Amino acid sequence: MGVKAMLPSYELGFYALVVTCAVVYSGSGIFEASRDSMNRKAFRENIKPGWHYFGRKMDVADFEWMMWFTSFRNVIIFALSGHVLFGKICSMVVPQHRGVMYMLYGVSAVLCSMGPVYLMIILSHCLVLYSIALAKQKWLCYVAGLCCLASFKMEPFSSWQSGFVTGAFDLQDVLFYGGSCFTIMRCMSFALESSERKEGIYSIFDLLKYNFYLPFFFFGPVMTFDQFHAQVSTRELRRKDDEMRNIRVHALLHVGAIIAVDIFFHFFYILTLPSDLKFMNRLSDWSLAGLAYSNLVYDWVKAAVMFGVINTIARLDHLEPPQPPKCITMLYVFAETHFDRGINDWLCKYVYDHIGENHDDILKELVASIATFAVTTLWLGPCEIVYIWSVINCFGLNFELWVQKFFQQKPFAKLEAKMSEATSRRIRAVFGAVNFWAIVLYNIPALNSLEFALLVTKRLLLTGFPVSTLSIWFITYCGVQLIKEHERILAIEEEKSDKAKVE
Repeated sequence: MGVKAMLPSYELGFYALVVTCAVVYSGSGIFEASRDSMNRKAFRENIKPGWHYFGRKMDVADFEWMMWFTSFRNVIIFALSGHVLFGKICSMVVPQHRGVMYMLYGVSAVLCSMGPVYLMIILSHCLVLYSIALAKQKWLCYVAGLCCLASFKMEPFSSWQSGFVTGAFDLQDVLFYGGSCFTIMRCMSFALESSERKEGIYSIFDLLKYNFYLPFFFFGPVMTFDQFHAQVSTRELRRKDDEMRNIRVHALLHVGAIIAVDIFFHFFYILTLPSDLKFMNRLSDWSLAGLAYSNLVYDWVKAAVMFGVINTIARLDHLEPPQPPKCITMLYVFAETHFDRGINDWLCKYVYDHIGENHDDILKELVASIATFAVTTLWLGPCEIVYIWSVINCFGLNFELWVQKFFQQKPFAKLEAKMSEATSRRIRAVFGAVNFWAIVLYNIPALNSLEFALLVTKRLLLTGFPVSTLSIWFITYCGVQLIKEHERILAIEEEKSDKAKVE
């Protein structure tokens, strides 16, 4: 049945009321647990003094977030502000050479922040993969690229390369591995695009311009070479209608999100609470479910803020970077689950879609998803928790297709054809609610811990059965219906927009 199936407004209102009440009730439980555990000895390392006038301490368990907005904040602001000013001057004076100017600024920033040895390591990998690209053999590009990536993710090669970098500061490891691994992904994109080019090959300067664009260098997102090259080579730089207004609005939204997270961390210790499983056993099933869901929402917010700030700067440079990740609240399909749209686009283009083609064949889909998660495992860094995350998410993606294929069989297809569109939508939402929690539980091990994920699963499916299990399932069903309504409205607006363009 189509996505445009309608439900009565009173039914949607009831769903919204149920979800709102459930969120408030679960949130109140997390708030009380945060307040009661503020001074626990087990949490002293992660709960630090915060707003004394409110009598609240702050959850500082996320090292990366805290470093971005404390000691490393001024460096980020200085480097990116310099890039914006430098880029503006270049786009006005020499728009035809702005790619070279961005490269020079990026090389200078990397040199100043990480030192000449790190720069030489990055340049050596670029040179190796450029040389491989000259052969115009895709399989060779894959092998060389993955071997280079493994050299930053697997011992003893990882420690050997990082050992060349002298000096130490708080985010040295983050910047080292971030810049190195994103460089390899960009070099692989360059090599694969070069192998498909019919006449000649792109120059080494095209690769360096692509790799050393500073906003993308350390933290991504990965923008495939063909898109970057086409956009940065454009000489006529024109803004779309209301583009600057949209950029300013998005910038303000990101500032608001940063402030909101800071406030949230003073009242809800969603990252620290799961570290004490004994304390978690005292919480209600609703609070545990809320904690698990909140961890995913926070990780999405963190990704949205990081990529949103970078993308705003890229748009000021007249680029169209990958979109921010889709909000986890709006997800109930494994195929749309990703926290980094750039990496997702890269994997889909060069691995998943390349092997799976139209994704209708079960065997091809299985091979494509295994290959995709194998590359993702290498990208994240092979370890036990990453293996577990990859296996269960790969299974979830394929199981989703198997269920879909099963219900497309003639008996089920005929039965659904006899139903009204609204009834079909309700039945699909029941399965969507199960998928929603599968996505949550399958991603919690990587975002928090395997022990916490097992505790939540046990409480929701075993000890909480049937009351907690069925009630949370029903509430999730209500949420999925609201997501489907949002998708229905977007589909109608998109159809109207397409008709207006045709006319």
